[in-house]
Amino acid sequence: MQRRQLVQLAAATLAASALSSRAQSFPVRPIRLVIAFPAGGPTDITMRSLADGASRILGQSVIVENKPGAGGTLPAQTLQTSTADGYTLAQIPLGVFRLPYTTKINWDPIKDISYVLNVTGYAFGLVVPIDSPLKTWTHYVGWAKANPGKLTFGSTGTLTSPHLTMELIAQKLGLQLLHVPYKGSADLMTALMGGHIMSAADSTGFATLVESGKLRVLNTWGAQRLAKFPDAPTLMELGLDLVQNSPFGIGAPKGTPPDVVKRLHDAFKQAMEQDSYKTALARYDMVPMYMSSAGYSKFAAETFAREKALVEKLGLAKI
Repeated sequence: MQRRQLVQLAAATLAASALSSRAQSFPVRPIRLVIAFPAGGPTDITMRSLADGASRILGQSVIVENKPGAGGTLPAQTLQTSTADGYTLAQIPLGVFRLPYTTKINWDPIKDISYVLNVTGYAFGLVVPIDSPLKTWTHYVGWAKANPGKLTFGSTGTLTSPHLTMELIAQKLGLQLLHVPYKGSADLMTALMGGHIMSAADSTGFATLVESGKLRVLNTWGAQRLAKFPDAPTLMELGLDLVQNSPFGIGAPKGTPPDVVKRLHDAFKQAMEQDSYKTALARYDMVPMYMSSAGYSKFAAETFAREKALVEKLGLAKI
């Protein structure tokens, strides 16, 4: 073998050894996982369970930081100014893929995030207080038609999936609804129980209030009825050709070394398989929803294109 080939082989071997060593040593300090919604809601509770499991696997704490607001996009924005070393991670809700169509930003959700893995997805529905005169979806639609612009619904933020889905429903049925945004499920449920709004579109963070007899579910938005709420019809059953689920996962800053991404992927995937995480998800009729780094990147690109069409259909595009 020529001297030049020997030098190249030695260099490649050293590089591979360095990558392997870095992957094995990472992490050497706590990891920050920024999530898009406040403490006490379904995202917070389930992601803390996942983080606890990953902490044990990684041998370092994964510390959850709540950063609500801006339609769930603040964690992804945090990645744009974070070092690409694997020590800052972010939840990536669907709203991230709508952001460039509604707000002027200087980064690209597809090119400027390293997608680690998808972990689960929200199940959604519409709820009213148990003593509301709007006992069924038929009552809800009838009241809205008789009182244009007066039927209020809250969501976990402007341009979130619950908000846009309700706008799409209203458009299909010719309704004028009044949207009231909140920062997260906990605030939203407090407002609904306090009589500040008439209804709430949310992920199943409302489950405990339904089970305790304080709220009624008018409909759910998946392909099938939810096990926790078997009496609540889906949008499809109500004649609306809509299915809304909202996968979300974990991203890292652009340029995070592939071996570090793989280490994170493997740890969080293993944590997804733990009973403690599955139990936390089950509280909200959620299930593990795994996508690999490559699969999640492909999903992100496809969703980015699909969300553009939705935002334009609703007339909400601003740029």
